[in-house]
Amino acid sequence: MPERDGIETAEEISLLLPDTDIVFVTAYQEYAVKAFELDALDYVLKPVQRERLQKTLKRLQKEKEWMAEEKRESSPQAKIHCFQSLQIEVSGLQTIRWRTAKAQELFAFLIHRRGKPVRKDYLLELFWTDMEWKKGYSLLYTTVYQIRKTLERLGNGLKITNLEDGYLLEMGGISLDVEEWESQLRSLPPISEDSLSKHMELIEQYRGDYFAEYDYLWAESERQRLLADWYDHAMQVGRYLVGEREYPKAIALYLRLLRFLPHLEELHFTLMQQYDTVGDREAVTLQYNQLRNMLKEDFDMDPRPDVTEWLQKRKHVYRGEIEGN
Repeated sequence: MPERDGIETAEEISLLLPDTDIVFVTAYQEYAVKAFELDALDYVLKPVQRERLQKTLKRLQKEKEWMAEEKRESSPQAKIHCFQSLQIEVSGLQTIRWRTAKAQELFAFLIHRRGKPVRKDYLLELFWTDMEWKKGYSLLYTTVYQIRKTLERLGNGLKITNLEDGYLLEMGGISLDVEEWESQLRSLPPISEDSLSKHMELIEQYRGDYFAEYDYLWAESERQRLLADWYDHAMQVGRYLVGEREYPKAIALYLRLLRFLPHLEELHFTLMQQYDTVGDREAVTLQYNQLRNMLKEDFDMDPRPDVTEWLQKRKHVYRGEIEGN
């Protein structure tokens, strides 16, 4: 090597680029000790054999994987939470403080449309419908500025990029609880004794509807879609538990579902049937009364005829059992 040898070059590389992996390939064995003092990854003697070179390449690959894993563990990844409320997680959950409610909603909408361009005129129509357009644009620019300052303060990689006629929210590697939840839901194995805990954990991760704390009309269709996916999955797990005669666990699951879907008559009826299975007659009647009162107060309706008929038949059976005893 002209003007300098490999050892000198390696010393300079280590000084300027300390994370660089260095491999010496040389015909001179006497430099090996000095090379490893420089923390060289490997020292390969010429003539280079294919097997020896492959071994070095494998070491390089393992070193890269180890470094990447160490970086992930030492630098906790931020996550945006959209279930129930808008929060950010780094070392723990925290609510983002916004200058205005409009800034929060606009940011939530950009999260909703993450990775997709959003036109400025569409944002004006959505958020400042009745505003004169010059004033509306002024408020839009001010709100985007406020969001950018908040994101800078958080320092998590989220970035709003200007486009010719709109904006684009770049996630910068930040994960989203909704995306992670859906990905896990799609990759779940069939429900079995071995996989049941994973299914139950995913049900628990649904801590609230999509942006449930806010009255965002634009989020309603996504809110209903995610809720339907969660409900369908939870009902599958419930049927599995009933099939395995795990009635207390099934009842606990249906009660959790009822907290999110208190107006779903089928859920009330399912609980009545499970209470009947475990012989809790009082709970059957209480659940029916809860259903009847809810329907009357909220919809001025009576329970479905088949639900009422089922209850009357069960009460007849109960009376027969009591008389038989």
